[in-house]
Amino acid sequence: MTVTFATSPRSTVGLEWELMLADRDTGDLVGRAPEILPALEESTALERYTVTGELLTNTIEVTSGIGDTVASAVDDIGDAIAQVRQLTTPRGIELLCAGSHPFAQWFDQQVTDKTRYHTLIERTQWWGRNMMIWGIHVHVGVEDVTKVLPIIGALATYLPHLQALSASSPFWAGERTGYASNRALVFQQLPTAGLPWLLDDWAQYENYLDDMVRTGVMEDATEVRWDIRPAPRWGTIEVRACDGMSTLTELAAVAALVQVLVEHFSRELDEGRTLERLQPWYVRENKWRAARYGLDARVIVDPHGTQRVVTEHLLETVERLRPIAEELHCAVEFDALASIAGQGASYQRQLAVADASDGDLRQVVQHLIREFREGPSRARP
Repeated sequence: MTVTFATSPRSTVGLEWELMLADRDTGDLVGRAPEILPALEESTALERYTVTGELLTNTIEVTSGIGDTVASAVDDIGDAIAQVRQLTTPRGIELLCAGSHPFAQWFDQQVTDKTRYHTLIERTQWWGRNMMIWGIHVHVGVEDVTKVLPIIGALATYLPHLQALSASSPFWAGERTGYASNRALVFQQLPTAGLPWLLDDWAQYENYLDDMVRTGVMEDATEVRWDIRPAPRWGTIEVRACDGMSTLTELAAVAALVQVLVEHFSRELDEGRTLERLQPWYVRENKWRAARYGLDARVIVDPHGTQRVVTEHLLETVERLRPIAEELHCAVEFDALASIAGQGASYQRQLAVADASDGDLRQVVQHLIREFREGPSRARP
């Protein structure tokens, strides 16, 4: 199978943010996306951003245009949210985001009436119906297809950093899970989801797709749901490992990290260097550790098995790669990574609110609604 990788300007950025729709008073999810999407699609037809539906009717997704900088992509997202609020606020609908909703139940949710979603649910059954998960996707342009798989292999070392920074799903259907990111372990139950296969070149990727299509696992490349995947249609590498970010500030910070890492690895390849990648069993262990322990995880950072606290290794990476962030004009967003590491990620803030309110998860939802409007609080457990 031949798969064309589109032409894309190097290190440009695109963002996708999946958002929950919740009742203003109860905080429970409401399946009202079909009610507001037609008007939104009409009013935003000429904008850089888009607003679309997702698997469940309780979700909308806002997508930026192609940004030369993280800031320009984030501006698109901000504009999209402002437009969405013009329709949701009068209807008593609030917006929020996290990897999971603290107390909503899967059997109360409705699947969006599209053939691809019904096909997914028919095949995946109970696991598919339990996909009450929200995430972000960060696209970064890659100008040369021969770089794509080597960069994905190198990026896998930083999957636990991204997962820990974004971890925001400590609750599931009213239960305290003990995980910082329960979403990470739920999502990988879907066929073709989870960690990327470590492939060496584009020909191996085409062979993988050919095998999967020929055996009926999927129809095309859009059904590859890896935590990091090529996006051939856009000419990008797409990072999909992150829980839904609870604030726009944190979304921008994680986007900056992805952009800087991709550009760093691209420069290494330009210099003729071979990119280091971890053994697959280390990559898998790191994913579990980050999902379980979040920012407190000790992760494996090199093929020799060296282990570091993820925040320490993150801050060293930020310091080392900051010159690239400055060149890409995302230093402000990049520096916010230290704030997340120091002040706590969304899962920590949610747990702190639950502890302070005797486990009342309705208060956690109201906290998430406030944060989505106002930015991250400084609450710590």
